[in-house]
Amino acid sequence: MRGTIFAVLACLTGLALGPSQALARDSYPDHPVTIVVPFAAGGSADVYARILAQELGKATGQSFIVEDKPGAGAVIGTQYAAKAAPDGYTLLVISNTQTVNESLLKRRPYKLMRDFAPIAPINEAPLVLAVRSTLPAHSLADLIRQAKAEPGKLNYASSGTGTPYNMAGELFKRMAGVNIVHIPYKGSNEARTDLLSGQVDMMFDAVSTMAPLVAGGRVRALGVTGKTRSAVLPDVPTMAEAGLPGYTATLWLGLLAPKGTPKSVVDMLNREIGKIAQREDIRAAWAKSGVTPMHMSPGEFTQFLRQDIVKWHEIVDAAHISVN
Repeated sequence: MRGTIFAVLACLTGLALGPSQALARDSYPDHPVTIVVPFAAGGSADVYARILAQELGKATGQSFIVEDKPGAGAVIGTQYAAKAAPDGYTLLVISNTQTVNESLLKRRPYKLMRDFAPIAPINEAPLVLAVRSTLPAHSLADLIRQAKAEPGKLNYASSGTGTPYNMAGELFKRMAGVNIVHIPYKGSNEARTDLLSGQVDMMFDAVSTMAPLVAGGRVRALGVTGKTRSAVLPDVPTMAEAGLPGYTATLWLGLLAPKGTPKSVVDMLNREIGKIAQREDIRAAWAKSGVTPMHMSPGEFTQFLRQDIVKWHEIVDAAHISVN
């Protein structure tokens, strides 16, 4: 009898806890949320994370705080977020830097698809293939012909091994079947400076950064790396249009949560980010920098990440790229 009473009390306690737990989930967020950016302050990830934080704050009535934790090729901030409580109060900004790292960094202390729950993409931006103004190539076809005629003579600069700029170059080399030497720099500014001075032949760079240099005739743009032309460089064909069908290598950003974060929280954040991405004022403002909002369900974003990891794994293996 006594056991029966305790069983009934336990059952009633469970029923009583159920609604309160649901209420707690439904009231998310009820205190500030931290968005970890594993890149340096002032970069595109930091800038768009702050825009997203501001808009999510307006939508939920709660503060979303951006915390920059750069270092070790995005590993420090990503590891920090992976160890956070899966309660929706620590989120992580992701880019294709981290999907490349899945193959590039063999000893990283986490795995993206094991340790995180994908929430939503944020936006993407194409790169542009720019060559020095004195290079004879005036089209992508010209460049490929020259590279095949003189294997190993041409070179391209990047902001460092394993960066999206480097991976865009290696993807180009593989798809075009050319031998072009990679010259890594410590940052895009240094690489760009040497391109402008003619010390290197070409580089893949952000469209918004290169557009004024293209307009001024200081470099020549041969192709943009998105699926469609950029509004910032509307006269420049896509790489596919210029003769390399299937080539895409955009810079994209997204949002993850630690694995185990309640589905209700993931779905709510996905829904709110989708609303932000579809707003005309947001789309118009981002378009000025060549950035396009993205929107996918959590399941679609999960598949997107898996495909991106496989894509860059093939390139890392083919080019024998390694940093540790």
